[in-house]
Amino acid sequence: MRDYPEGRLEYVAAPAAAVRPPPPPEPPPPEDARSVWRRRPLQIALGAVAALVVTMLWLSWALPVGRALEPLESPTLVLVTADGKPFARRGSYKEAPVDVAELPEHVPGAFVAIEDRRFYRHLGLDLRSIARAAMTNAEEGEIRQGGSTITQQLAKNAFLTNRQTLRRKAQEALIALYLEARLSKDEILSRYLSSVYFGDGVFGLRAAARHYFDKTPEQLTVGEAAMLAGVVKAPSRLAPTEDFEAAQRRQRVVLAAMADQGMITSQQARQARRVRLREGRAVLPVGSYFADWISAETKRAFDRGYGEVRVQTTLDSVLQAQAQRAVRRAIAGARGQRASQAALVAMRTDGRVVAMVGGLDYQQSQFNRATQAMRQPGSAFKLFVYLAALRRGYTPDSAILDAPLRLGDWTPQNHEGEYAGRPVPLRDAFARSSNVAAVRLSEQVGRQNVIRAARDLGVRSPIPGDPTIALGTSQMSLLELTSAYAAVAAGRTPVTPRGLLAEPRYGPFGGPPRPRALGARERDGLLVLLRDVVTRGTGTGAALRTPVYGKTGTSQDYRDAWFVGFTGDLVVGVWVGNDDNSPMNRVTGGSIPARIFRDFTGFAASRQDFREPAPAAPTTETLDLEAIAPEPLELPPLGGEPTDEAPLEVPPDAGFGVPPVTVRPEDLAVPPPPVDEPAPAEEPAEEPAT
Repeated sequence: MRDYPEGRLEYVAAPAAAVRPPPPPEPPPPEDARSVWRRRPLQIALGAVAALVVTMLWLSWALPVGRALEPLESPTLVLVTADGKPFARRGSYKEAPVDVAELPEHVPGAFVAIEDRRFYRHLGLDLRSIARAAMTNAEEGEIRQGGSTITQQLAKNAFLTNRQTLRRKAQEALIALYLEARLSKDEILSRYLSSVYFGDGVFGLRAAARHYFDKTPEQLTVGEAAMLAGVVKAPSRLAPTEDFEAAQRRQRVVLAAMADQGMITSQQARQARRVRLREGRAVLPVGSYFADWISAETKRAFDRGYGEVRVQTTLDSVLQAQAQRAVRRAIAGARGQRASQAALVAMRTDGRVVAMVGGLDYQQSQFNRATQAMRQPGSAFKLFVYLAALRRGYTPDSAILDAPLRLGDWTPQNHEGEYAGRPVPLRDAFARSSNVAAVRLSEQVGRQNVIRAARDLGVRSPIPGDPTIALGTSQMSLLELTSAYAAVAAGRTPVTPRGLLAEPRYGPFGGPPRPRALGARERDGLLVLLRDVVTRGTGTGAALRTPVYGKTGTSQDYRDAWFVGFTGDLVVGVWVGNDDNSPMNRVTGGSIPARIFRDFTGFAASRQDFREPAPAAPTTETLDLEAIAPEPLELPPLGGEPTDEAPLEVPPDAGFGVPPVTVRPEDLAVPPPPVDEPAPAEEPAEEPAT
């Protein structure tokens, strides 16, 4: 601004650089948090109450307070043989709940003294104990002490897991407050004592009193109550049956705490130290091969409940003991033959398993070689090949060429390269387990028909669709193969193996396939073939005074040896081999397995309850071997059972004595069925074997 003499004032704009922007407005002073509480106390209080109500409603819906009083998901099962002898116990043990109002004061007092001495004075959380535990753990550098109350332990046992996380501890505290609001102190303590773990698979005070002292909780002495209260800290380590001295040391700590709180006198504490363990339940193993096998079946069959449930099984205690002896004796006597393991399954023709040996020693290996091991059955699979042939019109006296054979790049071989060099009856090819005859027969009747025959007899394992199936190159379990032979013995198929004496219960999707009768002509033919194996074939080592029907099997390089057969209503399968699948020293199905079969089945046949086999009544289409008494074939003597070796590429001039040929229908003494006979639809090919 300029001042002129005339008194006129003139404003002059200042340079742009000299103009300053107005200062920004200062932020309002922060609102005092306390003023919010002053101005909106009602809204905040209502919000807190609403949150508390929602939380309580959620807890009421999600956490039933009676859960601790409920039985365990799976009841304790005592497995009993068919003749009434307990042999295994499965599952955890829990008895009916206890009521602290009905117990002597020293019983709940022992738990309160050592676990939560301020139990009756806090509201679910003991801040003093939590602070003391935090200080102790900080000094030790690890968790050495807990500050949980009995209410918190109940919350954890009934609703949460044992994971040591801050989230779980927060949930535990919230649930504890909820339980204190819903239940009285005596109700909380009753639920805690009814559900806490005492080791040895025992839950709840009533079960613990019975298990360790054969008493009810109302009969426990001061010393016994103190010992049980001491176990809770570390059940697996302090259980009296595990370490009685450690349990006694912990008991003295509990008695001292009870005396310190005036529950008992010092003299009573000293007198209560003497406690004698008296287990109220018979000591039974947790598992066995048979018990493990029926575990899933028993869980489906029984609902939740307190105490122990006696489950009557199909196992025969006498036959089971004999089966174990037969297996161990045979393997012990096989020194130098490199056979280290064996398995046996014995069942009735209705599927009831009466004996099961899954290996030499369950304590050393719980792997069940009777139900879990998948092995090549070798010639024992030929049962399905010959069944398919019988269905296509063949009879035991139909002929099949027993001479070297080549299928593409594969040349199957007989044992030791021995061949008849001419057509032979099926009964002789089956009895002497001719590999080339089985392959020819499989190719003539169709591999899919062989697979269908195996399926009809109950085999569910994958079966390859290549020519090697005739020699048993697919894998299956001993139980599965034995069940298939049981179908032949029963005259109906399939036979479903079971281990419970009671009829099984099935879910909404149904049970096993409905059995159907095996054709009379088919069954009669199979009986003739299976009988020949034992009377004059590879299975003579299994012969008994009673008629025996069976088949041997040996896989490539003597890795597996089998004998599966039946007499009367008893069907027995035996496997011998090594867990690492290493070859044995020329062990065939007709040697060790057949001897085990004879040892075990001979004993069973001597019992009064043994059922003599019903004589086979052949149809007019089936010739009975004993009736016609055929002349023995002039074949080279067998040096052992065929080993069903894997495919080998052998040139035509390999020295078989007979040149390789391809079988033709005109080579057979009895032609195959007419072409116009309707054949069953082809089954989809199975997965190739690996």
